[in-house]
Amino acid sequence: MLRQHSKYFIKRDCIMGYNLKEILAKFDIIESIEPYGNGHINDTYIAATDNGFILQRINTNVFKNPEKVMENIENVTEHLRKKIAAYGGNVKRETLTVIKTLDGKPYYKTEEGDYFRMYNFITNAVSYDMAENPNQFYQSAKAFGKFQRLLADFPAEDLFETIPRFHDTANRFENFKKALAEDKMGRAKDVQDEINFILEREKDCSVVLDAMKDGSVPVRVTHNDTKLNNVMLDAQTDDGVCVIDLDTVMPGSLLYDFGDSIRFGASSATEDEEDLSKVFMRMELFDIYTKGYMEELSDVLTEKEIELLPFSAKLLTFECGMRFLTDYLEGDTYFKIHKPNHNLYRARTQLKLVADMESKMDEMAAAVKKYVK
Repeated sequence: MLRQHSKYFIKRDCIMGYNLKEILAKFDIIESIEPYGNGHINDTYIAATDNGFILQRINTNVFKNPEKVMENIENVTEHLRKKIAAYGGNVKRETLTVIKTLDGKPYYKTEEGDYFRMYNFITNAVSYDMAENPNQFYQSAKAFGKFQRLLADFPAEDLFETIPRFHDTANRFENFKKALAEDKMGRAKDVQDEINFILEREKDCSVVLDAMKDGSVPVRVTHNDTKLNNVMLDAQTDDGVCVIDLDTVMPGSLLYDFGDSIRFGASSATEDEEDLSKVFMRMELFDIYTKGYMEELSDVLTEKEIELLPFSAKLLTFECGMRFLTDYLEGDTYFKIHKPNHNLYRARTQLKLVADMESKMDEMAAAVKKYVK
């Protein structure tokens, strides 16, 4: 399913009591405006000018410090813009452009405390919720790899941590043990197999964190939401154009980005598939993603990063499954659910993927080695 190419607009000039045309005027734009896309975090609209602009209300329930979020985005996109210009690329198409308000700010803050921002609209490009062919997954790998390569010399320590301890897997494990000990909903007795599976893998939680501490895995700029639908692909060629949705850009390890891409994109089933016999990692998709990623980054990565690429897929899948089961034990308070036991089904798919990845670790390592220059 493609996302950014959707045309099912509903005419609406107001949201939460705001007149959106008045919000547009703060950015010196006076045009019609309509809902756009199907994002789950921020409210998104398109201003129907010749070139187009995207207006978003930042979800401050998720991002507690939107001014720092925008500072991160401005700094990262400015760095990207300089790099893109240096190799003769299209700076308006290959990175997001933050549109300033009339008073020169990268956001407009309402009297009620809501934050709105505006980007340029990237024309002749689409994004997909799921790959329609392997080439789209390959192109997303090249796009995220290029994103990392262009930011390899950016001082990651200068970025604000928009969601603290987001991929601190050891801390996620402690949260899981706390939820298990409290067992608020009395659910633990029915999920002992899943609980034991997680407890048996405690040592995995600190592998990347320890490597970051000793410097063998450097702290880099990380995207932290590397799903396929956060890459714009050319509408005619499917070539990667631009990485979008930069709210979670912050310091971390690129292993988190690679691992989450595989977790989401190389799975044979949806995240909440109830029939676990349908759930496994598609090795051909791991291979093609690794190919695209390494084409961009093989000469940038450290030896330890290369070694841990296969493990990172397992780690991020394990972390996600652990978070789903934690939420299930706590009464489904974090992730939205749409049916009974939804978070349990989600946890089971992730843990099944972990087990399958463990059985394929040698194959995954061989695939990585194949693409090291």
